[in-house]
Amino acid sequence: MRRPSSPGLPSREQILDFIAKSDVPAGKREIARAFGLQGNEKIALKALLKDMADEGLIDSARGRAFHKMGGIPKVTVLRVTDITDEGVALAVPETWHGENGPPPQLRVKEVRGRKGPALGVGDRILARTEEAGKGWIAHPMKKLARGEELMLGVLHREGDKLWLRPVDKREKRDTLVSDAGDADAGDLVLAEKAGRPPRITARVTERLGDPFAPRAFSLVAIHKFGIPDIFPEAVIEEAELVPRLDLGEGREDLRDLPIVAIDPADARDHDDAIWAAPDDDPVNPGGFQAIVAIADVSFYVRPGSALDREAKKRGNSVYFPDRVVPMLPEALSADICSLKEGVDRAAMVCHLTVKADGTLAKWRFTRAVVRIAANIAYEDAQAAIDGTIDHPLTDSALKPLWSCWKALFRAREAREPLDLDLPERRVVLDEKGRILSVAPRERLDAHRLVEDYMIAANVAAAKALEAKKAPVMYRDHEPPSREKLVALKDYLATFDMEFALGQVVRPATFNHIISKVTDETAKPQIMEQVLRSQTQAYYAPANTGHFGLALGSYAHFTSPIRRYADLLVHRSLVGAYGLEGGKPKLNGPGKSADIPARTALTQDEAERMTAIGELISQAERRAMEAERETVDRYVAAFLSTKIGDVLDTRITGVQSFGFFATVEGLGGDGLVPVSTLGAERFRYDEAARALEGEESGERYTSGMKLRLRLVEANPISGSLRFELEEGASHLPMRGGPRGARGGGKGRPMMGRRGRPANIRHKGKRR
Repeated sequence: MRRPSSPGLPSREQILDFIAKSDVPAGKREIARAFGLQGNEKIALKALLKDMADEGLIDSARGRAFHKMGGIPKVTVLRVTDITDEGVALAVPETWHGENGPPPQLRVKEVRGRKGPALGVGDRILARTEEAGKGWIAHPMKKLARGEELMLGVLHREGDKLWLRPVDKREKRDTLVSDAGDADAGDLVLAEKAGRPPRITARVTERLGDPFAPRAFSLVAIHKFGIPDIFPEAVIEEAELVPRLDLGEGREDLRDLPIVAIDPADARDHDDAIWAAPDDDPVNPGGFQAIVAIADVSFYVRPGSALDREAKKRGNSVYFPDRVVPMLPEALSADICSLKEGVDRAAMVCHLTVKADGTLAKWRFTRAVVRIAANIAYEDAQAAIDGTIDHPLTDSALKPLWSCWKALFRAREAREPLDLDLPERRVVLDEKGRILSVAPRERLDAHRLVEDYMIAANVAAAKALEAKKAPVMYRDHEPPSREKLVALKDYLATFDMEFALGQVVRPATFNHIISKVTDETAKPQIMEQVLRSQTQAYYAPANTGHFGLALGSYAHFTSPIRRYADLLVHRSLVGAYGLEGGKPKLNGPGKSADIPARTALTQDEAERMTAIGELISQAERRAMEAERETVDRYVAAFLSTKIGDVLDTRITGVQSFGFFATVEGLGGDGLVPVSTLGAERFRYDEAARALEGEESGERYTSGMKLRLRLVEANPISGSLRFELEEGASHLPMRGGPRGARGGGKGRPMMGRRGRPANIRHKGKRR
């Protein structure tokens, strides 16, 4: 319950302002003294501070001092996580209360001993913190007893000793195991560091099992990145209760419309469905009426509930080849919030009026009851339109959808968004979780159709909230920085392609560059380099537009089952359009009082949109990295049966220490160290991103196709190693980088472990 402040008490805003500006840790005593509180006012202050903590406005720090939720206490315990090449220690809060998202990293003010840095990785310090610009600085006050740091790895035996080999391919050193517990060689384990440098050992704390067993690769990523994968008991109990909520009165009834959900064939959750028909309004000749129906997750996941807290903590669902770590429990994600064929479902509906040229004439949002006519796989929808299969909804639902989409597609082509046709890898598993194949994911018109309807609804949601002057959690994608554009200019020059830095850069600028590439073998690496030049999209309440989609206002509205940002947009729409409804009522036994009444965005959420946006953006980046590394492990496992084979590859990146190559049509990145390229010295041309032999002039450049022998494929780390095929020559590259040459012999790999290229395209996260 939110208690009002008494006349003598400061307001919540005044307390937050005092905590933020105080030069010392602000506890109850300091707050009472600052506002001159006496007697019963101090008792009332204690109750108010408890309310503010329950509301998520503040949290307690060391010594009972308070700080703003999502911030860092002025005095706190930090753990050193890294030492930079310049000797600067980087640390994170040992206890982090920022909505349980990834903690921020602080630069520890330089403290050096006589023999180098006084701090090492794993050290704990009591420090005073201050915000500096967009980052944080820590001023050490005291060094504390060294804490425990968990490592994830696989045990292997050498003689009578066990060693821990880390799963992180960036970590090159194995650690001697001082206590294996019940684990043995070959087991995947969690371990803590013991001892002090240089005699660090590992003590096993948990045996996770066989790292090569089905589903183990995603388990590695879950543990490595700290992805929450077990729902607390309170969340499960609430998830079992809310499906019995009565939908109430006032919902629009759309059950008679042939609305269809088009999804992957193996989809378990269906959060969006679509419908379209020609518009019979004479003021919109050649136009269409369209509906994008989205699962009404905000009706079931209410602000301040256990479900809401857990969803905010997770930020998004994480998709692995063998499992999904959902944002919401299955009772919601795979059942009551999933738009399944033939059952009544609560939906948030975007009604669109589409002009003949594909632009949006108007839009509105309602809460509705829908009954999906069919759940159709992408492949089946495409086949029905192509006439290769018969489907009962082809004429009534699919053909009108395709007609309206042709208009939406014309509008898309007119605004010229960034068009990078970089395929995703799809790992196909059998029923036991074993790898059947790894191949690029097929891209159909059916995929583009659904994507364009979703983009239209996302635009409408952002513009509708702007018109209502309501809070918006935007999906921001800023234009490339000048530094990135300079690097791209230098890269394109190696292909004899010009790129003017003075021009106004639009997505169409990059599309024009790609269209001028006539050599199909060079086009993929140029598209990858264009992708490298782009900024990373993020969530924020401040609108900077979506550069990649060439849109001025854009928000995520269409996937509230798997993205918390969408849930916030739904809540804001509920408030803006007056769709709140009455008090919650349960069908059957149970206490509806246990369920928060509000489904609209709260004032507290609106005020904390910036902090929440940062947290869910961090969670998204964590998920993307975990998904990418897991696919790398599956690819390495698939290739582990091909050791010694000579494979067709393409160079994806060149550095001074060697070049990276990927297997054509498959993926997987491996390093060929420069030390294995022959006896002569190779010079690194940074502008051209090329290695060139000083005597022979032989060059290795990005995009070059060549045959390499696979010498190692490590499924645990996801790393590959290649060597030049004895006597191999480069495959021809017409129109590729100037100076590319073939020839040359290799010698055996020297035993270095490679590092992965870090470029992937995830179209679903626009």
